Amino acid sequence: MTSPASPQVPTTTFAGGSPIPLIGFGTGGAQGPAGADVIASALRTGYRLLDTAAQYGNEAAVGEGLRRSGVDPAEVLVTTKVAGGDHGREAARTGTLESLRRLGLEQVGIALIHWPNPSRGLAVDTWRTLLDLREEGLVAHAGVSNFRPDQLQELFDATGQWPEINQIQLSPALPRPEPVAFHRKHGIVSQAWGPLGTREGLAEQFAIRKVAAKHDVSLAQVALRWAVDREIVVIPRSADPGRQALNLDLSSLRLDEEDRSLLASLDLGEEKAWDSREHEEW
Repeated sequence: MTSPASPQVPTTTFAGGSPIPLIGFGTGGAQGPAGADVIASALRTGYRLLDTAAQYGNEAAVGEGLRRSGVDPAEVLVTTKVAGGDHGREAARTGTLESLRRLGLEQVGIALIHWPNPSRGLAVDTWRTLLDLREEGLVAHAGVSNFRPDQLQELFDATGQWPEINQIQLSPALPRPEPVAFHRKHGIVSQAWGPLGTREGLAEQFAIRKVAAKHDVSLAQVALRWAVDREIVVIPRSADPGRQALNLDLSSLRLDEEDRSLLASLDLGEEKAWDSREHEEW
């Protein structure tokens, strides 16, 4: 059962041609019964892309939220991620199967390697396992998270397969033009974590406040519209149903050249993004 009032959410496509919503819902921090209710609310509002991870410890809540929502699971792309401790051929398989068990799903929509963790030297083996799981039908789309262009190239050189999607830190304060251009060149969907720029103090910047005031919209809507206009998938999160709805329906907001010029002034530079050659999460 789906909500008849759900807004029309724009989509982009994977390299193979299947669609992915440009606006999804981040579930980090949504735990237990209350978290399941938040996720159910988001789905009833119209979200059809959910983002979780083994590392978040909430896959069971995501699965329960999906069941409580009344939305047909076949309509929802659920993303989860292989934790750093599950890198390697067998560990990645076991970890993904455990994610499926906790989610209560027979197939996960998108499976990502959460971080490359170069000191372990197991990213390629982990990638091979995700490709196997995709071939077996346990994973619909295989990708990565927080991989730099050189780390993506390493996966391709070893397997001849580019990730279908790369989830990276990205917002108007960190537009990441070089990685995004690399993704486009190789048919990789760009997805933004932290699209509201909270870590970068985006909400305190005059430029985005000016744009939001001009259009009488929230700061979050400006940041999300900016990304969606670049065909970058965003996964904002909010426990508030009203904010969930505002973040999902951007149809009335149109940014002009003056707006885009103001937002371009916010770029902190690539060096301000977390560097996955150094930052690791196990």
